[in-house]
Amino acid sequence: MSFFKKLKDRMFRSSDKIGEGLEALVEAGAETPGDAPPPVSATAPAIAPAATPAQAPASAPASAPAPAGPGLLGRLFGGGAASAAEEPRRILDDAMLENLEDLLIQADLGVETATRITANIAEGRFGRKVSTRELKQALAAEVARIMTPVARPLPLYPTKPQVVLVVGVNGSGKTTTIGKLASQFRAAGKKVVIAAGDTFRAAAVDQLKIWGERAGVPVLTAPEGSDPASLAFDALTKARAEGADLLMIDTAGRLQNRADLMEELAKIVRVLRKVDPTAPHNTLLVLDATTGQNAVLQVDIFRKIADVSGLVMTKLDGTAKGGVLVALADRFGLPIHAIGLGEQIDDLAPFDPEEFARALVGVDA
Repeated sequence: MSFFKKLKDRMFRSSDKIGEGLEALVEAGAETPGDAPPPVSATAPAIAPAATPAQAPASAPASAPAPAGPGLLGRLFGGGAASAAEEPRRILDDAMLENLEDLLIQADLGVETATRITANIAEGRFGRKVSTRELKQALAAEVARIMTPVARPLPLYPTKPQVVLVVGVNGSGKTTTIGKLASQFRAAGKKVVIAAGDTFRAAAVDQLKIWGERAGVPVLTAPEGSDPASLAFDALTKARAEGADLLMIDTAGRLQNRADLMEELAKIVRVLRKVDPTAPHNTLLVLDATTGQNAVLQVDIFRKIADVSGLVMTKLDGTAKGGVLVALADRFGLPIHAIGLGEQIDDLAPFDPEEFARALVGVDA
């Protein structure tokens, strides 16, 4: 199964929410060819009198059936191969644009982004009749336009080892993301080392060990409660001695006390730079799509704490909040390196703006 098919199938809540909303917008004021009653002659009564048995007309010949427009079920389910001219259409007016903006805000695109997208869709279309299909395509094009500049793979540098610091709140998917990335880099021929830097949660260390085994990558650990900076120093020293290509360092994700987290991450960076003044070379922020607009706050905080260089969005499967990724791209412009859909080791892929836009809106490939 292609990743796009997975994306579209698993993002059904987002695409259904937006797609159904767009259909409702159009149908609320739709005009469908064939729905209008036939014109009434000025000399004919609006309602013909009932015919008596003597007046009953002869049956129409089978070779000349009366023309009929598509029925309700035919229009609802497509009625075979309905042409574009038969699609319900609605004039794109102020009321429709206001409802479209509300729909995008409810889909977690954020107020500013929703307003900008709505204005762009209105340009050149205002006052014209549009169908649901045309509206979906226009929206997907706007989303892709916003996302294209930030769709960048994780950069690889000649420095060995390249240090990738992974940050994010607890439960965001940091551990699984590290395991999936490590597996992909190893499959590409890179020698990878993982450091379990969330030393305060034994469960996080154990989970990272499991992912390390799946990926065939060594995981360096320290006793529970140890200084994460000390582990990072030892891990970088060992990775350099062994000629590793990448060192991926997990970190704690406590936002309850930002001062402690800020100092912990700052200390890790200071210690890493004693070994390599240019480290860390990447700082990835892992975000949980199900948190919706709360992800905007997380990006804002971690940018100040950890100098984030790129994003990874996880748990896009089964959430109606995937639109927040559009808001993040529009507001922060940080590179989006990858998106995750599930727990399998191959459920992480480079971010493709066109595929994401189509899956989010519910447009077929």
